[in-house]
Amino acid sequence: MGQAKEPSTGQQIGVSVALLVIDLMVIAWAVYGYGIAGWADSYESDSVNPSSASRTASQASWLLGGGAVLTGGGLLALGWRISGIVQLVVLGAGALLLSSLAASG
Repeated sequence: MGQAKEPSTGQQIGVSVALLVIDLMVIAWAVYGYGIAGWADSYESDSVNPSSASRTASQASWLLGGGAVLTGGGLLALGWRISGIVQLVVLGAGALLLSSLAASG
C-alpha cells in the first residue's frame, strides 16, 4: 500500500491563483447584481415588500457560502490544502460581505 502522492506546492499555488481570479469575478458579479437591484428598487415606490437588493444579496451569500463549503471542502478532502484554504477564505469572506449587505438593505 503506497502513500498517495500529494500535489506539489507549485501546483497548489497555481490552482489557487486561477481559482482566486474566478472567485473574485463571481464576488464582483454578485456585488454588481446587488447594486443594480438597489438601483432598480429606488424607482419603486412600494416599500411594503422587502427590497429586491436585500433578496439578491441574501441569495448571493448563500451561493458563495455553499461554494466555499463544496469547493474548499472538496479540495481539502483531495489533499489540496493551499487551494482548499484559499477557497474557504475567499468565498467565505464574499459570503460574509453579501450577508452584511443583505442585513443592511
